[in-house]
Amino acid sequence: MTENKHPTFTAVILDMDGVVTKTATLHAQAWKEMFDEFMENRQGKDFQPLVIDRDYKQYIDGIPRFEGVRRFLKSRNIAISDGQIDDSPTEETVYGLGNRKNELFRSILEKKGVHVYEDTLEMLKKWKKAKLKLAIISSSRNCRHIIESAGLTELFDARVDGETLEKENLNGKPDPDIFLKASEVLGVDAKNAIIIEDAIAGVEAGKKGRFGLVVGVARHGESKELKDAGADIVVEKLTELRV
Repeated sequence: MTENKHPTFTAVILDMDGVVTKTATLHAQAWKEMFDEFMENRQGKDFQPLVIDRDYKQYIDGIPRFEGVRRFLKSRNIAISDGQIDDSPTEETVYGLGNRKNELFRSILEKKGVHVYEDTLEMLKKWKKAKLKLAIISSSRNCRHIIESAGLTELFDARVDGETLEKENLNGKPDPDIFLKASEVLGVDAKNAIIIEDAIAGVEAGKKGRFGLVVGVARHGESKELKDAGADIVVEKLTELRV
């Protein structure tokens, strides 16, 4: 059991995918399906498929969607036009591929539904009862839809997501903008807030924002990677925390 001895913490800011909801694996599935099809069409049967444990975590996880497209393509030395944000999912542009991934994700989500991590739900209820302020963040523009589908909306005092990033022209992770915006909406200083993240880029963003405590959630054995990224504490389940 990890005990937190800093009574000045008044808020908890949680990433959604992989921390609150079991949607990170759905995102990874959609990314792989989209990129593998794109690269096979472009390079033939000898194409190198996207490896989730390596490529997804290094170039895509926690990053805004279209930037994720750019980073992965750059890692494979593939250059395509950005295109326009409303490009059809059939267009082989950065925006087209990003929109195709989102279309695939929505389809997978519709089939499998939204599932919430029980350890997170337990802690959210405890923190709510303790009158800690709670915010949910996500680089995804699907955030509102997902938390509404999961029945979680009333638990959070603030939501900052991909729509917010676009509307307010904020930088995505690993820059700390999304977390700083959440703390601003909650009305708390960064030093009094806890960041909870499962992505390397998210942990890096929390450290850059000088938040009071950055917790890494290693649900699939990523303890070393999260520690190396700067996490103050790494847990497998949030119920290991006492705040």
